[in-house]
Amino acid sequence: MFETRRRQTKSQAAAGLLSVIYHATVRNVRKSHGNALIGLMLNIAQLLVLVAVFYVMLTILGLRASAVRGDFLIYIMSGIFLFLTHTKALGAVVSSEGPASPMMLHAPMNTAVSITSSALAALYIQVLSACVVLFGYHVGVKPLEIHQPFGVIGMFLLAWFSGVSIGMVFLAIKPWAPNFIGLVTTIYTRANMIASGKMFLANTLPASKLALFSWNPLFHCIDQARGFAFINYNPHFSDYIYPIKLSLALLLIGLMGEFYTRKNASLSWSARQ
Repeated sequence: MFETRRRQTKSQAAAGLLSVIYHATVRNVRKSHGNALIGLMLNIAQLLVLVAVFYVMLTILGLRASAVRGDFLIYIMSGIFLFLTHTKALGAVVSSEGPASPMMLHAPMNTAVSITSSALAALYIQVLSACVVLFGYHVGVKPLEIHQPFGVIGMFLLAWFSGVSIGMVFLAIKPWAPNFIGLVTTIYTRANMIASGKMFLANTLPASKLALFSWNPLFHCIDQARGFAFINYNPHFSDYIYPIKLSLALLLIGLMGEFYTRKNASLSWSARQ
């Protein structure tokens, strides 16, 4: 009631918003563990365990011959990195604080800041983890050779963006049916262990099986990333335009749903989530 309001220019308001997003992102990065370095090491350990598991599994199943000609570990890591980035981004957005959260009582905070900071925190951790793992591989194992690194980075970011877009749709529905969305998120994440296509190449699939995976934007991102990473692989049955269009459409739907949900928010929702 006794607050003095100061008039701000658009640039000052934008700078203030970016400052709030930055501090909220730092808070989300440190949320998983009080020590940011240990939190990063835990994420790197998860990456390495998945890479080791899939390396052993594909070797035992005899699927190395069906992989693209080139570095087999780069083939595995290209799938694991994009899969984890997509999954972590989706989970971070879905678990971000909603309109009924106590954090929304603080004046600069709003749901847009919460969603953006959660997504950026997930991206930051995954980028840093991937850089550490690839640097260690380059120094300790063999020199890293990637045909078109900027194309791979673009697909990495597209995998993150598609995860954010799908997460926005789930987040908009979550306050109305939290248990249902929790189940759907788990099912989608588990299904992507196979549906993402990180264990095989789209070019090797018959037409009858290709239709089972082509709906998934992550499948296109991983296959296109391998096309950029390896000079010997040219993806014919995937396209990076599809995940871009689908992600933009889902993001728009999610934003509209989140706006409607925020306008009808109830404090009792926090007791059900």
